[in-house]
Amino acid sequence: MTRLRQRMLDELQRRNYSSHTVRSYVHAVEEFSRYFRRSPDQLRPDHIREYQVHLFRDCKLSPRTIEGQTAALRFLFVKTLGRSYLPDQIPFPKCHKRLPTVLSQEEVTRLIDSASSLMHRTMIMTLYATGVRRAELCRLKVSDIDSQRMVLHIQQGKGGRDRDVPLSPKLLGILREYWRWMKPRTYLFPGMENNWRADVPITEKVVWTAVTAAAKRAGLTKRVSPHTLAQLRDPLAGGRCRSPDDSDIARTCQAR
Repeated sequence: MTRLRQRMLDELQRRNYSSHTVRSYVHAVEEFSRYFRRSPDQLRPDHIREYQVHLFRDCKLSPRTIEGQTAALRFLFVKTLGRSYLPDQIPFPKCHKRLPTVLSQEEVTRLIDSASSLMHRTMIMTLYATGVRRAELCRLKVSDIDSQRMVLHIQQGKGGRDRDVPLSPKLLGILREYWRWMKPRTYLFPGMENNWRADVPITEKVVWTAVTAAAKRAGLTKRVSPHTLAQLRDPLAGGRCRSPDDSDIARTCQAR
């Protein structure tokens, strides 16, 4: 490990950045250094400008992806190397905002019906009913289900924050049915090790595949992802997120 890499890791860790952000930033800086075949501390704002053009023109990356790369380079030069560059010298690309994909009740029902297993169906229902993020779903534990207070405990969510989300009676019944079938010990949705079910969390890829595969089998033409289910929008509430209430879930179950 080079001294510069260790220095950057120290700066990230003392600011308590998440492990995902640390990996992303380090990888972005490694790619930047590999492109010029030089140590990052020998590079200047002109190199950053050239690299951003390369990402757009040659790599065809999206503005959102390049925004993440730019954040990593800003951290390297400003926080790690202590170079007080002006923001205009390391600009963030303009990102276009798209309207979220909204599924109708009938489309949600088709999606749930098309799940390949009870585990996948329960994951989709949990995303739909609670609005939890994909990574949060992966880390859910059996002990996070609080049937007395009717909430799900989300441990170390985005930004390292804990929170509770409402747990409807319908979803609780679905989770109990799933528990009787799977018998999970620690993690609500256990993953695999060496092709055997193990007491480890599933990966985010499993959740992504479960949703997108169900959408394909359901014949949905809209772009559907775990984020689609977790971020239902209420246009009458000014674009704020709205989780479906118990009547929404009941209608979905009845339609099935």
